[in-house]
Amino acid sequence: MKTAAPCYYHLDVEVSPERIGHVRRILAAHLRYWDLEILVEPVCQCAEALLRTIDAHAADKNTTIEMWWNGHHLITAVQDSERDIRPHYAPSGCLAQIAALSNGWGCCATDAGGKIIWFSQRARAGDPAALVPVAPAPSLRETRPLPRALPLTADATGREREAARDGRREPVAAPA
Repeated sequence: MKTAAPCYYHLDVEVSPERIGHVRRILAAHLRYWDLEILVEPVCQCAEALLRTIDAHAADKNTTIEMWWNGHHLITAVQDSERDIRPHYAPSGCLAQIAALSNGWGCCATDAGGKIIWFSQRARAGDPAALVPVAPAPSLRETRPLPRALPLTADATGREREAARDGRREPVAAPA
């Protein structure tokens, strides 16, 4: 996903059955542009359910759709100006679908007598950081030569001392 830079998109549309598919593709394109591919399906399904409800029940088909991305949450709002249709009159399937597909949703009235139904989706921005840091490869200046002589113990025999001095290791025979 992209950086956590805030993003905003606004779309005014007159809802009709053929325009619902267009709006779905427009919203999906903006979510992909914001690198929010994981949110395309739930956001488009919720927006499509609201638009189908507006198309079926509202006399005024003019609708506004807005999306805000703040780096952690995507909030999508669908506003209509229909005074007669309130959220509690909307088909229960529409609001139940929004509740099932989103992390939160709500409704508020507008000054013009219409309503705004919004829903939010959580997502993380940015690529996840590796949990375990990778050790850097040593450079030639950082490498140190291995010791040539092995440390001697008090019970080392002459042959073992000579082998240690030459840098080779020979098996030590067990004392008799």
